[in-house]
Amino acid sequence: MATPKGTRPLMPRVKVWLEIDDEYVFGWGICEILQAVREAGSIKDAAAQLGKSYRYVWGRVKEAEAAIGEPLVETRVGGVVEQRSDLTSLATQLVEDFAEFRQRMHQVAREEFAGRFSPLRAKTRSKRRAAK
Repeated sequence: MATPKGTRPLMPRVKVWLEIDDEYVFGWGICEILQAVREAGSIKDAAAQLGKSYRYVWGRVKEAEAAIGEPLVETRVGGVVEQRSDLTSLATQLVEDFAEFRQRMHQVAREEFAGRFSPLRAKTRSKRRAAK
């Protein structure tokens, strides 16, 4: 049975991304891709891990590199080395800083929401109790 809209709690949502000159440059999607490249050691394996095509992942990396103006992934072709792709120091810093920044923005949103919307949240809780 569906819960009536008036009894479901409001929840804050925040989407965080970085821009240069009002153009998207970096967000959670490319951050996840770069994390997967770092963990998998190759773009191909990162794509498989994410359930995306190699072409899609490679394209997203190239778009981000073009927007930022610097390489984010270093690749080595051939050989027996297992780690064929790795992040540049810039990409490593971007991934770490962005993940922390995003997490902090979500925390601030939850804190602000709790302080500002508590009367409304209390109202939806009492509606839920009354409906039981």
